[in-house]
Amino acid sequence: MNAICLAVLLGLHSCGLSQESVVADAPGYPRWVGDIAADETLDDPEFVLCLGEDQVKQYFNFGNGLQYTGEQHAILTAFREQYQPVPLAQSGMIRIRFIVNCRGDTGRFRIIASDNHYQPMAFDRRITDQLLEITRSLDGWKIQSDGEIAKDYYQYLLFKIENGALKEVLP
Repeated sequence: MNAICLAVLLGLHSCGLSQESVVADAPGYPRWVGDIAADETLDDPEFVLCLGEDQVKQYFNFGNGLQYTGEQHAILTAFREQYQPVPLAQSGMIRIRFIVNCRGDTGRFRIIASDNHYQPMAFDRRITDQLLEITRSLDGWKIQSDGEIAKDYYQYLLFKIENGALKEVLP
């Protein structure tokens, strides 16, 4: 009985907590895991969010899949035409995550990489610089909205690299 009362009291207490109060009490932590904070040493100062830091949606919030003009085929074509293999014994996955704002502009690009055993690794800059430059050049990102208001949203591309060659682009 005591356990039930305790569970009910904790449940009622937690209902009164808002996400804002949790965030406000935790300085230095992102709103959600994976949020990309602006960094003036990395980011284009011309890129701006339309609705503020706390309103950037996750790509999956809209339930529409990849939203790019020409779909996956257009993205694959861009990488196949532009990426030049780098003959190195480096294999694994490289993820580039970024934000698409309410105007379809992109910014705040971040890279994370791992080997084929999901251990962090640093790929040669000749590989990552190419992937980043091609990703930045993609200009067909669709504007997303949840009703009448266009939203900022996170997007990512995941690259499978085998011995310096690009083998796959996801999602």
